[in-house]
Order: sequence, then C-alpha cells, then structure tokens
Amino acid sequence: MRYRTIGSNPQTRREVSVLSLGAMLFGTRTDQDTAFAILDRFVEAGGTFIDTSNNYAFWETGSQGGESETVIGNWRRSRGIGDEIVIATKLGARPLAPGTSYVDNAEGLGAKVIRESAEASRERLGVEKLDLLYAHIEDPGTELAETVEGFAALVEDGTVGLLGVSNHWAWKVERARALAAAAGLPGYEVLQYHHTYLRRRTDVPGQLSQDGDIGVFSGDLQNYVRANSDLTLVAYSPLLAGVYTRTDKPLDYGLEHAGTPKRREVLDAVARETGATVNQVVLSWLIDSDLPTIPLAGASSLAQLNENLAAVDLELTAEQRARLDAAH
Repeated sequence: MRYRTIGSNPQTRREVSVLSLGAMLFGTRTDQDTAFAILDRFVEAGGTFIDTSNNYAFWETGSQGGESETVIGNWRRSRGIGDEIVIATKLGARPLAPGTSYVDNAEGLGAKVIRESAEASRERLGVEKLDLLYAHIEDPGTELAETVEGFAALVEDGTVGLLGVSNHWAWKVERARALAAAAGLPGYEVLQYHHTYLRRRTDVPGQLSQDGDIGVFSGDLQNYVRANSDLTLVAYSPLLAGVYTRTDKPLDYGLEHAGTPKRREVLDAVARETGATVNQVVLSWLIDSDLPTIPLAGASSLAQLNENLAAVDLELTAEQRARLDAAH
C-alpha cells in the first residue's frame, strides 16, 4: 500500500492509504458478514481510509440512513480497531423523515444540525472523534457563515479532526474557505466529488441543480485544487458502478458525447499493454494524477476489492499517461 497526507495543519492532518474504501451499501445491499470480510481484507492490505455518510443507504430501505455507519461501528468494536484507521463521514443530506429524499427534505447545514448529526454519527461509529467530516450537499437556506462556524466549533471541541466538502459549487467552496480563513477558523481541506477517466458533461442538470451537475469535479474545481496546495480530492464513483467492464450497464447521458469513444479506445489499449484490467488503469491514472487525488471505490465482494487493491501497484509509463491525458 502507498500513502498520502490529507490536511495541512500538523495537529489534524492524517496519513491515509492512496485508495479509499467506499462503504455506502454496507448494512443494506451488502450484508454485515460480507462487509466485515471486505473491511478485514482492506486493512490487511494496508488500507487505512474508509468512507461513509449518515444517510447511507436510505434509498435501499426507505429509512433515513445510518446503516453503513452502524456496520462500520460494529466492525470496529469486534476487531478492536482504534484511530489507526481514518473514517470519513458526511452530514447534511440525511432525509428528515423515512420515505423522503435529501433532494427536497434534507437536514441541512445549520449549526444545530451539524452538532446533533455529528454526535449521532460518532455514536453509530463508536468513536470519540470523527477523523474527517464533510458537508455533504449545499444548504441554500443556511448562511455560509453559520455552517462554517458550526463545523469549526466541532474541531475546537476536539470531536472532529479534518473538514471536507462535497457536491458544492466551486464558488461556494471558495467563499466558505475565505470566511473560515478571515475568522481564523479551520476550513474545508478535502473535496469529495465525482471524478473518473471518462469526462462527464457538467452542463447536464443534476438532481441538486438545474444549472448543471454540481457533483462533478469540473474545470473550475480542478484549477482551484491546483492553485491551493492544502487541498486533496477524494474522487467518488471512479469506476462508474461497473460501466467500464459490464456490457449490461449503458453509459448515462452525461457521458454520451464525442470524446468518450476516443478516451475509451486509449484506455482499452493501455489495459492490454499493461495486462491490467480497465478498472485498474482508471484507478492508477487517478492515484498518480498531477493533482493530489484519492480514488474512493466501493466493493461488494472480495474479488472486486482485490482487483482495486492491485491498482495501487500498477505503474503507468509516462508515455501511457500522456496518451491517456491527450485523448479527447
């Protein structure tokens, strides 16, 4: 396993594995025994970075979520896991009632919600401190200053380490970080967005905004990370839920454009040259990106996890990376 540091403050920064394990479906589609086996194997291979959320996976059961955090907490207690494993979770997108959705009924990012939801996550995970806590989605109904101060208060209390943000427009991320810096408060240092080798259109309206897909690692965000050395990208859904390898999973509309076949052609060629799978090439391309990037990949079986883990040791040549980058 290889590792990289997230965060810039010596008191809160952490060294984590360059591959993060997504636990979104643990406790729902993936039963606890299987989840335990996947977690055990990930740690055995040197993995130290696990990702979840307080609303995972409400859509599977009609609940408000929390099943994933509960399974991770059960695993930690049964295995005697301490702070050597970094667990990231999120708040702000938990539905306020069972059977509803975060799209129109989310808990939001008010100071009271931040404190109460963080406490509930700590209880489910069985930890005294949340290593990394994200603002999951935007909350237009709450002033940014209140959200910034709410997260910072948890860091000051010692119940949260690093702060992160996901699914926000780039200008909102910058404004929140500027507010935190001006007040001498800790701000967002980890960005979690969808990023993969195939390029996704950003002008297609998403669930959260008619102005485009707010969850994509857009050019604005890429340039922002490039200009701010304290930031790290955690790239979610890098393997497109099986689209790269499964013929029964068609591309979604956001990936259907003229550049996709060209990039796919080069990707397939590099996979043949290396003897690796397409998924492994995608993960390797992300891990060794010129931007500090940690791919976040879920797994529902040990076979899937082992395939992902092998990508950490895959070294693409400079010529292969240049061809992959240039395809458009």
